[in-house]
Amino acid sequence: MATPDPHHAPPEHATRAIVNLDLPRHRISRHLYGHFAEHLGRGIYGGIWVGDGSPHENVDGLRTSVIEALREIAAPNLRWPGGCFADDYHWRDGVGDRAARPHMLNSNWGDVVEDNAFGTHEFLRLCELVGAEPYIAGNVGSGTVAEMSEWVEYLTRADDSPMAAMRRSHGRDRPWSVPFWGLGNEAWGCGGGMRADHYAALARQFATYARSHGGNELYRIAAGANIDDYAWTEALMRAIDGLEPVDGAPRPFQAVSVHAYTHARSWKDKGRATGFTVEEWYTTLSNASRMDELLTRHSAVMQHYDPHGKVGLVVDEWGTWFEPESGTNPHFLFQQNTLRDALVASIHFDIFHRHAQRVVMANLAQTVNVLQAVLLTDAQTGAVVKTPTFHVFEMNRGHHDAWALDVDLVGVPSTRVRERELALLSASASTVGDSALVSLTNLDPAQDRRVMLDLRGREIAGFSARVLTASRLDAHNSPDRTEVEPEPWSDIARTDSGLDVVVPAHGYVTVKVDLA
Repeated sequence: MATPDPHHAPPEHATRAIVNLDLPRHRISRHLYGHFAEHLGRGIYGGIWVGDGSPHENVDGLRTSVIEALREIAAPNLRWPGGCFADDYHWRDGVGDRAARPHMLNSNWGDVVEDNAFGTHEFLRLCELVGAEPYIAGNVGSGTVAEMSEWVEYLTRADDSPMAAMRRSHGRDRPWSVPFWGLGNEAWGCGGGMRADHYAALARQFATYARSHGGNELYRIAAGANIDDYAWTEALMRAIDGLEPVDGAPRPFQAVSVHAYTHARSWKDKGRATGFTVEEWYTTLSNASRMDELLTRHSAVMQHYDPHGKVGLVVDEWGTWFEPESGTNPHFLFQQNTLRDALVASIHFDIFHRHAQRVVMANLAQTVNVLQAVLLTDAQTGAVVKTPTFHVFEMNRGHHDAWALDVDLVGVPSTRVRERELALLSASASTVGDSALVSLTNLDPAQDRRVMLDLRGREIAGFSARVLTASRLDAHNSPDRTEVEPEPWSDIARTDSGLDVVVPAHGYVTVKVDLA
């Protein structure tokens, strides 16, 4: 479907997209394109980590093809070790001689025993090889203040302090740069079953002792709300309201998080990753579009206490969550990744771009073999598959650290999905230097859509486009067959006011505009 049929007339109805190229708004942080790797199923073991003696190509036990793929999409950060796993994880068990590390029970995900072969040093080696900044989630649920404080010291202190000396004894002389620090995870659920005010007090306490050492300034992220629990966000903001800032940043934490997943039906009946109906196509994309409402309302709560936007909002778990594939361990959360997942990702990024003044980071769940993974590995052959979601990340690299541009859409078609109105076109745009990138998503499963890009404020010197689509709504990639990957797109033409673009049914198009 990447090449337009010359005998197929483009759709008559057109949506107008007005973009003022000379009016940049706010920076789109590259950290909105972050990732999340938890000790869950085949995410770490059998995904990222294969071990030194593996027949699969690796660097220090880390799968080479995963490293290369994450570099291809310029993964800006990686969150670890969880997730629910974080609040059962005691970091001392994962440092030192691998052969001497104690085993542990992963009671959250499959009740399996792990050997702690992948720990702090292995994770930070992965980040170095990928070029990603580490985001570590500390243990608040079952850990202690001292344990978290000493982990930060172990990682980031350069002198002869007790924890720095321990790190050197384990083979690492220089400290690491670890900017992002999570104060637990889902404290309302698997992270401790806490009430909001109780956790808010703990977050202040743990953050106070998670100290910045030397030149490593910690950006502390409090474990935030589940979906639309706006009272939880308010409790966290109230806990730091009125505190004196230090170096312009509020104490004791600098951001709060929110988690929201997308299902085909509901949390209790998540639906299938493949073989879904057109109705489920619409429901899934409508559920994904709700992220805009969630960010608007959480941001409004934060704005009341923080009108100058000093406290960031971090969406450190998002993505599709369907029923696990038949024949796999249901606790390993392995699901196939289709074209539908790709469009869920593309509309999330459009939403993140619009909210980038408050939303400073986002982390897709998860990186390899779990939920909406960008990569899948074949257990037998070791082959690594780039999923449709991976390609949306790659196609959007031009938005990293670019300046957001408003996109005013006129004449957007929509459809009613249960109690919500779903716009069938989504768009966002950004600019940096002498270029701009426009992203266009057509959620209509059957109808091509024409978009008239009204580009104002700067002259167009040239343009090119790429498309991501397929013949089937649930098309996906496997080691034997690639059904979904980006291709050049030629159904685009110059007009007096900009560009005329046809976005194919269930398709995603990015337009790169060279500016004079």
